Amino acid sequence: MPTVAVDKADLFERLGTTYTTEEFDQLCFDFGVELDEDTTEEVKDNIKKGLPAERPQLKIEIPANRYDLLCIEGIARALRVFLQKSRAPTYKLVPPENGGLLTIYVKPETGRVRPYFAGAILRDIKFTPRSYASFIDLQDKLHQNIGRRRQLVAIGTHDLDTLTPPFRYEARPPQSIKFVPLNQQQEFTAENLMKHYENDKHLSKYLHIIRDSSVYPIIYDRTDTVLSMPPIINSEHSKITLGTRNIFIDVTATDETKLAIVVNMVALMFSEYCAEKFTVEPVRIVLPDGTERVAPDISSRKTAARISYINGVTGLSLPPARIIKLLNQMTLSATQSESSQDELGVEIPPTRPDILHECDIVEDAAIAYGFNNLTKTFPSTSTVAQPLGVSKLSDLIRNECAQAGWVEVLPLILCSHDENFAFLNHADDGKTAVKLANPKTTEYQVVRTTLIPGLLKTIRENRNHPLPIRVFESSDIVVKNPSVERQAQNIRKVGAVWCNKTAGFEVVHGLLDRIMTILEIPRILSTDKTSKHGYYIKEVDDAMFFPGRAATVCYRLNTSTPSPKSKVAVSKDALKSVVGTGDSQQDLEVGTLGILHPTVLQNFEIGYPCSSLELNLEPFKKDVVYVWEDEVNP
Repeated sequence: MPTVAVDKADLFERLGTTYTTEEFDQLCFDFGVELDEDTTEEVKDNIKKGLPAERPQLKIEIPANRYDLLCIEGIARALRVFLQKSRAPTYKLVPPENGGLLTIYVKPETGRVRPYFAGAILRDIKFTPRSYASFIDLQDKLHQNIGRRRQLVAIGTHDLDTLTPPFRYEARPPQSIKFVPLNQQQEFTAENLMKHYENDKHLSKYLHIIRDSSVYPIIYDRTDTVLSMPPIINSEHSKITLGTRNIFIDVTATDETKLAIVVNMVALMFSEYCAEKFTVEPVRIVLPDGTERVAPDISSRKTAARISYINGVTGLSLPPARIIKLLNQMTLSATQSESSQDELGVEIPPTRPDILHECDIVEDAAIAYGFNNLTKTFPSTSTVAQPLGVSKLSDLIRNECAQAGWVEVLPLILCSHDENFAFLNHADDGKTAVKLANPKTTEYQVVRTTLIPGLLKTIRENRNHPLPIRVFESSDIVVKNPSVERQAQNIRKVGAVWCNKTAGFEVVHGLLDRIMTILEIPRILSTDKTSKHGYYIKEVDDAMFFPGRAATVCYRLNTSTPSPKSKVAVSKDALKSVVGTGDSQQDLEVGTLGILHPTVLQNFEIGYPCSSLELNLEPFKKDVVYVWEDEVNP
């Protein structure tokens, strides 16, 4: 969690109360943050030693998604509302008196490097040395936190009175960009600037973001004066100082959602220093396609929360008026719904982007009520915990595979895109794999849709071990599923790979037969239409396998009438989206086995033949017998 250091005396002055360390620690706990350190004693010790005296600080750990608490202004504001010493402020957009908004023109070339732009203006602002330092510190924390070290979002702040609107946000070749960077005296080209800051302790870690791009983002005013070269550095010309009265904030990003959050945070946190408190002047942004929009958008979001849900989750029986009061303490404006006695209308301020779901509103109500004040009760029903059916099944399979001489491995669930597709001679259809938007490295680009890459990588890293190498895994893969709320679902599978001087197709086939024997699933002929339950294999063409040496495992579901306890009605389309497809109404393709293609082995740097088996365990849960919906509800 981020740690925010605030001036102790300044914070207590804002709260209107002086606290002991223990009292403030308790306040932080009640509010859902944590006091990490009070430096008062350390400062006293330094004074005794004759060292330079600093003002005591409070170091507070805050949740990573509470961007409004990354500065003393936000912390003091939230705590005052929590302590019911003031109401949550109402933020307003106030256009200039002449009605003409400052305009920024976004050029098409920016789409090649950093496409999104937002801005805001703080008018008649008055800084003190501490508030100025807090302003700079908030930008740095937003860069490191939500901005992912400026890769996703970068902020620039400028003395508006030194500039001539309108502004242009462009992208130009680095050789054609010239300006005097912040805290420098001489002019640099962007190309030379990159070399100049290579050894800079602070800025060198950001150079890679745009270094290899053919064009660099740059912001000009009407006279071609440079404001900023995001995300690297601002211009010396528009540097803000303690005497700055009108501040222009520019925010550039590669993520539009984070762009909106960051511009709101910077503008709204420091709007309290404007002559008219909590007001922000908007700007007009003309996009490359000619469309226009006004930024920032500081309108409240409206949602609903059920009283019964809040009381049910917390175990309370609070009346609506009490819940409304609790939510108001957390800066959420709540009112009783006119259409339902069980519903509250909740307005979420622009400073609370962390509120995404009804459960977040419940959490805020519980914090305001006090977690320690929740009644401790025994459940009204007595139950005995049991593992999920698929977990029981998975443990059974793991035990049998181990007893058969196979070694269990636990590869990572994330892998590279190539390992999941190209290395297996498969194409990405764009509808199956869950992809990470901002992977840390190329090794963690997608959530695996098959267990085989992890098994092959394990063999690759252990290829010096004596042959044969036989490894297996029983774990989850993840696939997209638009029909569920989270848009994706886990599927439990078992996979195994045999590596030896010979292919060993008969070995993985034997493992399949052993698994089916344990599951009490008989082997049947594919041509046998009379058998109601069983499995069979049939030849299949799959580029991952050697031609003519691959098969698919087909499972004929047991749709005989089960006991009511285990009956599950399921549509054929819904089930097939989980466990596969098949030839007939009840036959589903639940797995594959075969000899891996030489190119697959070459991709994974394995020099010996390998055979693999992968089986979907979802339809084999012992506590479920599937019944088609049209048979239950004809």
